Amino acid sequence: MARPPHRRNSGPTISRIGIFLVLLAGVWGGGLFRYADAIPSHHNLSKEKTDAIVVLTGGSGRLDEGFSLLARGLGKRLFISGVYKGVDVQILRDATRPSPKGDLCCVDIGHDAEDTIGNAVETRDWITQHGYSSLRLVTSAYHMPRSILEFENTLPGIKFIQNPVFPAHVKRKRWWAWPGTTGLIVGEYNKFLMAWVRHRFISVFSQGPAPHGQAPQGQTPQGQASKE
Repeated sequence: MARPPHRRNSGPTISRIGIFLVLLAGVWGGGLFRYADAIPSHHNLSKEKTDAIVVLTGGSGRLDEGFSLLARGLGKRLFISGVYKGVDVQILRDATRPSPKGDLCCVDIGHDAEDTIGNAVETRDWITQHGYSSLRLVTSAYHMPRSILEFENTLPGIKFIQNPVFPAHVKRKRWWAWPGTTGLIVGEYNKFLMAWVRHRFISVFSQGPAPHGQAPQGQTPQGQASKE
């Protein structure tokens, strides 16, 4: 009499996968609340002057803040990154509020950036052109953590001052009780995680193996004494 085919019990495997997914969701959820706590909650304006003021377009109140900072003399020049093609400085200024005469001479705009990565690259090119070493970054508070991550990796050696803007429609207190704000913060958190992973991969793989005959960084060839 033929024996029935042996059926492998997949129960333990499914249980392990389920446990892993639960743990992963817990880590993700804990990180989400830590990320939300790291979002600036109040406007602590530093009066320290920087070479540049950089505004990232895409949110309410950012342009007003940038022009106001320039008018107060907190930066030498204002750079507005991510402007739609065909829009010039005067159009942007007219769309905010009446401006004092002469303040448009120190304003530059960039049309190439389409996302935060592009903002950082576009700003790097502009900063290099002017030889600046410090900037005040103006963007929405919920967007600031990811912006700083991208800018610090793209512009090493540049000093940053964070200048968050607080849109009225984003509820900072009890953000989880507001569906619109929850969706916004969750989306930013996921983008932040992807940006962090991308920069970690770039950091690891950009080092590469040491050339033939050359010891890796921090080591000395066998038989040679370290100078340190």
